[in-house]
Amino acid sequence: MDILIKDMNPVIQLLIVMTTFSLLPFVFTCMTSFLRFSIVFGLLKTAMGTQQVPPAMVLVGLAMVLTIYTMSPTFQAMYQAGEIPYKQTGNMIVAIQKGSEPLKEFMLKQTRQEDLAFFVEKTRAQLPETPEEITLWEVAPAFIISELKTAFEIGFIIFIPFIVLDIVVANILLALGMFMLSPTIISLPFKLLIFIAVDGWSLIVKGLVGSFN
Repeated sequence: MDILIKDMNPVIQLLIVMTTFSLLPFVFTCMTSFLRFSIVFGLLKTAMGTQQVPPAMVLVGLAMVLTIYTMSPTFQAMYQAGEIPYKQTGNMIVAIQKGSEPLKEFMLKQTRQEDLAFFVEKTRAQLPETPEEITLWEVAPAFIISELKTAFEIGFIIFIPFIVLDIVVANILLALGMFMLSPTIISLPFKLLIFIAVDGWSLIVKGLVGSFN
């Protein structure tokens, strides 16, 4: 396989490289820590009940900054892993292939074994003996499913105190006979007050950053 890649026509190499670069937005959003950050921030905004605050662009920007922060060792390792074979062979495909290994290692650390086993068993007649034999595209779907599960678990934990506050406010308004007043209008200031009092943004961001192995 490596011999075929090295002897590949330069035009075909260029087409493959251009196709790979076109997948970079997908790789960044679905194969890095961005997936967990963006989902948890979206669920937090829904739990608080703030419709337009903070703006979606701000949450996406925060998720991108935290992704670069948490993934910087992996990105650096990818660059170093791809730089050496590129200087030796001048082949971009080999460099991309070698440079993707640290990303695969990162995803393997965050992926549940049962999810990974399912996708590996569906594509292979014989199970791989070492993690190095598993391809990036076998790890990717298992990683996405595992990250979705983890993000929703964190979102569920974040939801609980806000739901409790909504229930308490709704019961108080019901006891006072204020049927026409929306409980969310009354509970929103208290949600913001409690969230500020416990330094919520700092707690959630630190917890998310620390959740990556």
